[in-house]
Amino acid sequence: MQVSESTPSTSTTVMACSSAGTSYPFGAMVDAENYFLKNEVNSLKTELLHLKQSFSFKKIEGNSHLVTVYTGLPTKDIFLTLFSLFENMKLNYFMGWQVVSVPKIDQLLLTLMKLKLNLLNADLALRFNISRETVANIFKTWLFALHEILFVQLMKNSPSRFKNKCCMPNSFSSFTNCRMIIDCTEVCTIQSKNMEKQRITYSSYKHRNTLKGLIGVAPNGVVVFASKLYPGSLSDKKITEHCDVLQRLVPGDLILADKGFLISDLLPQGVSLNVPPFLNTPQFSREQVIRTKTIAKARIHVERAINRIKQYLILRMIPSTLIPHASVVFQTCAALTNLQFPLIKEVESLYD
Repeated sequence: MQVSESTPSTSTTVMACSSAGTSYPFGAMVDAENYFLKNEVNSLKTELLHLKQSFSFKKIEGNSHLVTVYTGLPTKDIFLTLFSLFENMKLNYFMGWQVVSVPKIDQLLLTLMKLKLNLLNADLALRFNISRETVANIFKTWLFALHEILFVQLMKNSPSRFKNKCCMPNSFSSFTNCRMIIDCTEVCTIQSKNMEKQRITYSSYKHRNTLKGLIGVAPNGVVVFASKLYPGSLSDKKITEHCDVLQRLVPGDLILADKGFLISDLLPQGVSLNVPPFLNTPQFSREQVIRTKTIAKARIHVERAINRIKQYLILRMIPSTLIPHASVVFQTCAALTNLQFPLIKEVESLYD
C-alpha cells in the first residue's frame, strides 16, 4: 500500500480582534479602510469641483473693474472693509435656517450682485451652485443686515450745517448755511392686480406704476437722508410732509429744492427754502437767470446722487417678491452709494 506524506501548510492567516473579541481577517480590515478612504477622496473631489464651479469673491478680488461691476463698490479693500462689519456678527437668517454651504464673504457678494445687477434667483443659484431657496434666504438675510448697519445706524442723524461748512464745495458759496439738497425720485414696480393699488401707484409723470422716495444730500455729496417709498401718485409736497426729513432741521438751516417743492408752509420755524424762480414774465430777468444757474449748480449734487442710486439695477424694476421690502431695498442702495468715491470730485469736474 502506498502511503503519501502530508506536508504542513506554511501559509498563515492573520486575524484581527475586535473590541468584542470577534476575530476578522486583516485583509477585510484593509478593504474596509480603503472603502472609507475612497469615499473621503470622492467627497473632497466633489467639494473641490464645487469650489471650482461656484462663483466667489476670490475669482474677482484681483480685478477692481470686476469688483465694481458685480458689487457697485470701487475696490476690493472697500468690499473687505464692509465685510469686516459682519464677519463676526451672528446673522438671524430670514427663513429660520442657517446657510453653511456658502462662505459668509460670498453671501455678501451674492447680495450685492442681486442689488447691483438685479439677477434672477435662478441665475444666482446656478452661479453659486445652490438652490433658489438658499439664494432667497441669503439675500433677504443680508439685505436687512446691511440696512440695519449702513442705514439705520449710520444715517440716523444728518450732519449739522456747521459740519457741512468743513467740506463745503465752491458751488455752495452763496448757500453757506445749506443743510441739505432734497429731491424725489421714482422707481418702477410691477403693476398690482388690485385696482386701488394700481391707481395710487400710477405716476402721471412716468406714465406707469411707480414707487416714490425722497433723497437728501449734504453739500459735499454724501447721501444723508432716504425716505421710505410711497405710491408714485403722491406729490413731492405730500412725501416731504409725511417723511421725517423736516424734523431733522433746526433754525438757521437752509434747504435747496426744485421748484416743485411748494413746502414753505411746512418748514419748521427759522428754516428757509431756496428754489429756482418761477417764470411769471415772458422771460427771466438777468438776476433771475443768475439765481437759477447758481441753484442749479448746487442742486446737481442731488441729481448725481440719485443717478448713483439708480445704478443699482434692482431699482429699475423691483421684483414682485420684494415689493413688501421695497423701502428697505431703496434705503440700502442709497446707503451703499456712500461707500463709493466722493461724489464731490465727480461734480466739480463738470465745471473745471
